[in-house]
Amino acid sequence: MKFGSQLIAIAGTNGSGKDTTGLLLAERHGFLFISVTELLRDECRRRGIGVTRENLRTVSAEWRRERGNAVLVEKGVEAFEALPDKDRYVGLVMSSMRNPGEADRVHELGGTMLWVDADPRVRYERIQANAASRSRAGEDDKTYEQFLAEEEAEMHAPTGSDSAVLNMAAVKERCDVFVENNSGHMDVFEKELVTVLRLPAESGN
Repeated sequence: MKFGSQLIAIAGTNGSGKDTTGLLLAERHGFLFISVTELLRDECRRRGIGVTRENLRTVSAEWRRERGNAVLVEKGVEAFEALPDKDRYVGLVMSSMRNPGEADRVHELGGTMLWVDADPRVRYERIQANAASRSRAGEDDKTYEQFLAEEEAEMHAPTGSDSAVLNMAAVKERCDVFVENNSGHMDVFEKELVTVLRLPAESGN
């Protein structure tokens, strides 16, 4: 099975700018952007539990065990396909992929996996500076050491765990293109995105 429109799925380290990348592709290049992480946050709120990284990991693993490891990709694609005006978009961009089953499904659909990264200290300071404006002060209120520890917990699946847990290192191995987002200058970053993704010039939507 192939996806009928262009499909880009974003993975990467915490604070690297995955959602920013998705929004940039939506605003300047005509994609629809869906944050599957926001779907998980909504589920935490629905359950009345805190929107913490631990709870996000728990909910995502439960969903994968119930509907398969590609469930978040399927939810994003289903939302896109249900749009009555989907033809106005050049395609769908989603973030953030954290399980290798998601990357495999993106490839089955003919999509591209994009890995976004940046220096750890830059990413931490970016998260702290933007936490309040993104309404994520509680979720992102942690020390630099806690930030690194949480990322390590998500980067590799624990020994003996099942395939439904996060394994960002395995996702990275499956990515097709890679981009660094250290400068914070969107015009510079956009030019690099256009190059690595082989996109046309800014098209809007």
